[in-house]
Amino acid sequence: MSMHLNAKEEIKKLSKQIKDEIVSFRRHIHMYPELSGEEKETAKFVAQKLKEFGVNEVIENFGGTTAVVGLIKGRHNITVALRADMDALPMLEKSGKEYASRISGVMHSCGHDAHTAMLLGAAKILVQLKEYLQGNVKLIFQPCEERHDCGGAKKLVEAGVLQNPDVSAIFGLHVFPELPAGVVGTKIGHFMASSDVFTIKIKGKGSHASRPHQGVDSILVGAQVINALHHIVSRKVDPLHPAVLTIGRINGGYADNIIPDEVEMGGTVRTLSLELRDQIPKWIEHAVWGVTLSYGAAYEFDYRQGTPPVINDEKTTKFALGMMRDLLGEDKVVELPNPTMGGEDFSEYLMKVPGTFIRLGIRNEEKGITAPLHSPVFDIDEDALPVGASVLSYLAYKWVEEHS
Repeated sequence: MSMHLNAKEEIKKLSKQIKDEIVSFRRHIHMYPELSGEEKETAKFVAQKLKEFGVNEVIENFGGTTAVVGLIKGRHNITVALRADMDALPMLEKSGKEYASRISGVMHSCGHDAHTAMLLGAAKILVQLKEYLQGNVKLIFQPCEERHDCGGAKKLVEAGVLQNPDVSAIFGLHVFPELPAGVVGTKIGHFMASSDVFTIKIKGKGSHASRPHQGVDSILVGAQVINALHHIVSRKVDPLHPAVLTIGRINGGYADNIIPDEVEMGGTVRTLSLELRDQIPKWIEHAVWGVTLSYGAAYEFDYRQGTPPVINDEKTTKFALGMMRDLLGEDKVVELPNPTMGGEDFSEYLMKVPGTFIRLGIRNEEKGITAPLHSPVFDIDEDALPVGASVLSYLAYKWVEEHS
């Protein structure tokens, strides 16, 4: 290597050289998936690899979680962060692959195994370029992305993961079955929705089914509540502001001839707007209050904010699009036209520092790799893995170079 490093060519070369290693990381993690908050063995594996690579600092159990945080030190104080999530889902894998999950009922069906493997690949590449690195790279291996109640990114932010040294920008990527393998895409601004959950308990008065006039029918009231809630988006929300309200669960009743005293339902709310996110719970409770009052029933309402919307920073996103075109070529980079209503707690980092979330295509119809995320037969085209590792490496390298 000369003192005037051609970072683009060097990163492309190194990512190809370590492709088999990245694939092996991914397959190992895929075979031994761990649920949110339980990523102990995955974290040990990650920490061991970072130490083997020669990452300057490796912190395990960051913030009292299973998170692993690494720091590659460069020449100046400017710091950029790269993030991957590590947790799997409670699903039985049905892919039939030789590297399928060996833990019954747990599966990496959202690609977090690939995210972790690609960030390990990026770490190995950047360590090899350390003498040319103009700033620091913080590597965040995050637990608990899949579960609202264990606050993966939020806990790390509160524990100071974006400080000591202070992070100037953050980048992350997620595999995406709707793009061809090796194609990357992102967009400026609203990229993914907030993701909140709620529970409503309708409290009526039980009675025999033959004497409904002696009770308050919680099932009937629940049906009217559901009907009322499904009018909120269509009649309260500006049609130009996307929002989704879904009831995904309803439980109640004991027997065919008994009117139960309680019914419980649960659902989710998705929106791209922070203002709308705060308003919708008020509309929900007002609708529930009105319906239950009219029938002489009572209610309990619990609304839990999950993750804010993912809003990509304009400056970092223009930078990312430019650098990815430079690295991969125009034909491998797309500016995505629309946000999606899925949620991602990468948003917690973006509430604090500028950054960009990127989609990495993994679809390959010739190989039969077409399943959506969270499918029991989900898989990825592993040819995309070195692409993801090179993108993360190049964004980090060039960000600190341009801002040192």
